[in-house]
Amino acid sequence: MTRIALTGSIGMGKSTVARMFEAAGVPVFDADAVVRQLQAEDGELIAALAERFLGTVTDGVLDREALAARVLGRPEDLAALEALVHPAVHRERARFIIDNKDRPALLFDIPLLFETGGEEAFDEVVVVSAPPAVQRARVLARPGMTEAKLAAILARQLPDEEKRRRADFVIDTGEDLSTTEAQVRKILACLDLSGRR
Repeated sequence: MTRIALTGSIGMGKSTVARMFEAAGVPVFDADAVVRQLQAEDGELIAALAERFLGTVTDGVLDREALAARVLGRPEDLAALEALVHPAVHRERARFIIDNKDRPALLFDIPLLFETGGEEAFDEVVVVSAPPAVQRARVLARPGMTEAKLAAILARQLPDEEKRRRADFVIDTGEDLSTTEAQVRKILACLDLSGRR
């Protein structure tokens, strides 16, 4: 089994690229989606979040904006949040691998792969990238996003240039979708995964 990590900074198009791999038959583990599930009402982490971050959970529902504001610029609170989230995500990832043990390849969508030192667990690393102006326009078009939020997020992420340097493959999403799809197909062919289910 080939374990492929998909990463890239905010606004680079990771989700779009992950869907392309999935459409090609590669099962995808989406770390962000798993975190949302763990933090959903009745999710595994709700009780611990309510206890550690008072005022962010009401009637079993997490206020994501309040939690984000709470950890923004506060390394101690961010570390506490990560200490809750990361082990739970690792357990879900292990379950995903077992559930898909007979597949030739698995893709793991992990936004902070390099920042958390997680790249050693994978056979190949694919970095999704786009020109800075494209990235900025995409992110600032998101509801509730501000220049300050974007700056804080980028400050936590390894620069795009460094991610590209450390990648086995780079997918540039700055052009149209068909160009991006062609790059995904090329990677699958390179890894001898085209058409394998």
